[in-house]
Amino acid sequence: MKAVKVGLLGLGTVGGGTLAVLRRNADEISRRAGREIRVAAAAVRDLAKPRDTVDGLKLTADAMQIVDDPGIDIVVELIGGDGVAKQAVLRAIDNRKHVVTANKALIALHGNAIFEKAQQRGVMVAFEAAVAGGIPIIKTLREGLAANRIEELAGIINGTCNYILTRMQESGGDFGEALAAAQQLGYAEADPAFDIDGVDAAHKLTILASIAFGIPLQFERVHVQGITEVAAEDIAFADELGYRIKHLGLARRTAAGIELRVHPALIPKRELLANVGGVMNAILARADALGPSLYYGAGAGAEPTASAVVADLVDVVRAVTTDPENRVPHLAFQPGSLAALPLLAIEQIETAYYLRLKVLNRPGVLAAITRIFGDLGISIDTVLQKGRGQPNQEVTVIMLTQVTQERHMNAATAAIAKLDTVTGDIARIRLEKLS
Repeated sequence: MKAVKVGLLGLGTVGGGTLAVLRRNADEISRRAGREIRVAAAAVRDLAKPRDTVDGLKLTADAMQIVDDPGIDIVVELIGGDGVAKQAVLRAIDNRKHVVTANKALIALHGNAIFEKAQQRGVMVAFEAAVAGGIPIIKTLREGLAANRIEELAGIINGTCNYILTRMQESGGDFGEALAAAQQLGYAEADPAFDIDGVDAAHKLTILASIAFGIPLQFERVHVQGITEVAAEDIAFADELGYRIKHLGLARRTAAGIELRVHPALIPKRELLANVGGVMNAILARADALGPSLYYGAGAGAEPTASAVVADLVDVVRAVTTDPENRVPHLAFQPGSLAALPLLAIEQIETAYYLRLKVLNRPGVLAAITRIFGDLGISIDTVLQKGRGQPNQEVTVIMLTQVTQERHMNAATAAIAKLDTVTGDIARIRLEKLS
């Protein structure tokens, strides 16, 4: 049978890994797909750059040359971002070419329009590698859990943040030291904002939530918070109390609507997610029929991500001759069945909280704070005072609350901050018990 010809847009880390996996496992992949999958051309930024693995491969600096090439059957977009990548993907779809992409920003921001056009043109857009690297979480949610009503997803879905928090936990160092170590090892970019500010994780959560709950992609509705404000002392206090601090992406179905949030969170040490260290990723899915299940693996890297890209290529080749109406829908649910479920504002969500505050050592200080909590219906679970201190000296107080609505906690911390016995800013981190 005629080989399927692939055009790669980008031959960097993931592109090189994809080419290597396709060549190394060519026979096995052909047996699975039913046809040979051959990379025929690649678009690169710098044609003059020496490359060891491009023998027999047509190279071009113009991505659109590949997109418009009638001999290319599938376009694999590995450029990243939503500039040239978006133009190339939409043009490939217009040319009735199937697309495989690892671009989470492209899908999270423009996926609704891309999938609508793909549906109209009868082509597939596969994007397993856009979330959690080589972990097959998209296929799991879209196909493996198709019988289930999914209630909750909670995931460590950014390896850079997980490495930094793990490093702070193990070394006792501060955020800046851990970030510098991550950059030295290549786990963080020179400009790490995309990762440490939570944007990357929010892109991924947008995609996961859409597939899990059958809602349109809505990145703009995700509450996004990074890890730059997590202090070494918070990690130490959390550890003392039996928790780990992780950067968590959380999508939860509630009676009032869907929660979509990315932020640091205290997780009990006994939880599996709390023990995912380094640059690894993990996603906990809770479904009504299956119950909880955990998916763990490498969330980035050349060949782990290439594993997902090539798996998508195999899926596309298998389905290329099927009726477009009978293919697995891009977002799991049939296009006309996506539901406009309400999404909760962050002020409406309910969770427990960790608070760290500095207070003057005076009689009645804790009573004044607990009175504020009581007036707002917030119950306190744990109170620790760190250091005895002389009268009127500053001491640290750690508090864990029971579950309350975020708007009540906002009001409480605003009132507490106004007390003349409270000094400095109040550190606040959400606390999630996932089991």
